Amino acid sequence: MPAPRILFVKLSSLGDVVHNLPAVSDLRQSRPEAHVAWAVEEAYAGLVNLHPGVDEVIPVAMRRLRRAPFDGSAWRASRAARRAIARSRWDYVVDTQGLIKSAIVARRAHAPVFGLDAASARERLAARFYDVSFRVPRAMHAVERNRALAAHVFGHGIDRPAHYGLVPPAMPPGWVPPRPYVVLLHAASHARKRWPDERWIALGHVLAATGYATILPGGTAEERAHAARLAAAIPDALAAPATTIAEAAALLAHASHVAGVDTGLTHLAVALGRPTVGIYCATRPELTGLHGINAVNLGGPGAPPDAQAVAEALAYVPPAAEPPGYVPSMAEDGPAAPGYMPPTA
Repeated sequence: MPAPRILFVKLSSLGDVVHNLPAVSDLRQSRPEAHVAWAVEEAYAGLVNLHPGVDEVIPVAMRRLRRAPFDGSAWRASRAARRAIARSRWDYVVDTQGLIKSAIVARRAHAPVFGLDAASARERLAARFYDVSFRVPRAMHAVERNRALAAHVFGHGIDRPAHYGLVPPAMPPGWVPPRPYVVLLHAASHARKRWPDERWIALGHVLAATGYATILPGGTAEERAHAARLAAAIPDALAAPATTIAEAAALLAHASHVAGVDTGLTHLAVALGRPTVGIYCATRPELTGLHGINAVNLGGPGAPPDAQAVAEALAYVPPAAEPPGYVPSMAEDGPAAPGYMPPTA
């Protein structure tokens, strides 16, 4: 019997993509022979490539098309993605995102599509595009929702901690200081998620007093300018230059610790095994907070932590117990139970 060909659809954003990684690790443990592909926004293709369980990455250019609808290269990239999805033979297509846009991408595969039911999906209408749908409680953490959906489809257990499965870059970027450093992720997509500048500066002073350099990245020019202002007020601090997602992963993977607001890079730090403290000012960490034994979530809507609480948490949060790239072998648990079986030809 040929190895099953499986396509995951999880397009964006960065945090959502990170949250889907353990579902791939679970699948690899239960079906190591499968060919696993992932359709993802092109900006995050470099991250998905860091998971050795993904055999094929299909970059999707929906965001670029939306920003620049007359960009010929975006249209060419979009057509290439459609061809890659439509021309391949898939046995399973699993949309873990539950949005109309992801469901439309999944339907291009001309294969059985699995997803969340109308009560579980982020957009109820998305469930109409699926051939088979499953109910997954909305109160579960996003990582566990993805894992549960895949477990429904493929029949494997999820009685182990989440394994993100990333193999981090071997070296940090060449511009980082040659000493232990802490990454401070100050930038967020919404102003309400941001931590006050004076608290970042106070935290930076505590870290400098204990011998750490600090690095402050920023995704946009505005965020990098903000990072430069913060770095100017913190001893031994550096505002990072513009980076790709792969360079950001290398920076985070070799940090001593990471502290960040509710943003995708903070979740990526956890996936890379670094001791990480999440600073929550406006969102509920029980649903989309940092998920791992190497993570601590502080604060919540209307109750952000102070700098001393973050500094104390950084001093005690442990690293991941296992290397980020560790994927359990079949021998540890035996074969998985049968999941949904597609009809045979």
